[in-house]
Amino acid sequence: MNKQTNYTSIGGQALLEGVMMRGPQHTVMATRTPDGAITTEELPFTPVRNRLPVLGWPVIRGSVNMVESFVLGYRALMKSAEKLGIDDDEEVKDTFFYRLFGEKFMAAVGVVAAVLGVGLALVLFMWLPTALFNLLNSLVTPGASLTIGGLAAAGRLDLYKGLFEGVVKVIIFLCYVAATALMSDIRRTYQYHGAEHKSIFCYEAGLPLTVENIRRQSRFHPRCGTSFLILILLVSILVSSALLLLFPVLKTITWLWIVVKICLLPVICGLGYELIRLCGRHNNWFTRMVAAPGLWVQRLTTREPQDDMIEVAAAALTAVLPDNPEDARWGRD
Repeated sequence: MNKQTNYTSIGGQALLEGVMMRGPQHTVMATRTPDGAITTEELPFTPVRNRLPVLGWPVIRGSVNMVESFVLGYRALMKSAEKLGIDDDEEVKDTFFYRLFGEKFMAAVGVVAAVLGVGLALVLFMWLPTALFNLLNSLVTPGASLTIGGLAAAGRLDLYKGLFEGVVKVIIFLCYVAATALMSDIRRTYQYHGAEHKSIFCYEAGLPLTVENIRRQSRFHPRCGTSFLILILLVSILVSSALLLLFPVLKTITWLWIVVKICLLPVICGLGYELIRLCGRHNNWFTRMVAAPGLWVQRLTTREPQDDMIEVAAAALTAVLPDNPEDARWGRD
């Protein structure tokens, strides 16, 4: 049950035993501490578009907002881990490098982990789909040889290269999400994700943020990070297919095609962001069709929350609500 009447720009993120909410003026994280209390903390944050207005223009703002959300979300996630005492690992602090460099060692580990994560993402979503397509193309095309980084022979499947690679990306993403859902800690985080969506739906319906009202709402929200990622993957299929049709040479020069895909990321993210904004502001046949794949995947990334989780989400949302509700509506961000 969710009768949306007020399309708000407020969004959030599930944390470890908590929820972060980002409102028009404030960003606040609320967490349930080991003693059962709910603590709230404001996270200082100034959007870069406030200093460089051009970064707030349509399409351009998509990749900018995504980077900002990742950075802010990572900060909040680390803070929620601190509140749970997860970072107080005596084994780590007892190592030679930690005693020598202190917190700088942990910062360096974080940087290395981030670099490795980006590298793994590039391999899985940029290189692997192309390599698999070249392999399949070489198997069905007589006389064609398999290449990974150079020239690939034109074959029978070239017309479907963009579609094939896009489907592989979607499969990789769904497998990753399904695998994480098997972990008990991640399942609890997905419950907080559901609480975040339900609380925002409750506010958009104009209802008081009580546990009873929030519990009745849907946990599937069209304006969600999961939906955004799915839209990026689907948009990439359309953009890639169009480019391969316009520039057939990209079908045969593997390294150039991978470089082009990386360069296209800001554009694809921008188009996906504009679509997710559209779905958050309007409810019609087109936006429901666009939002449908993301809502389906949210069956994996959200779970029905417990009442104590709903209380945490309500606390975070309440803390970021502006005095004037109009300030939270789309078009004012």
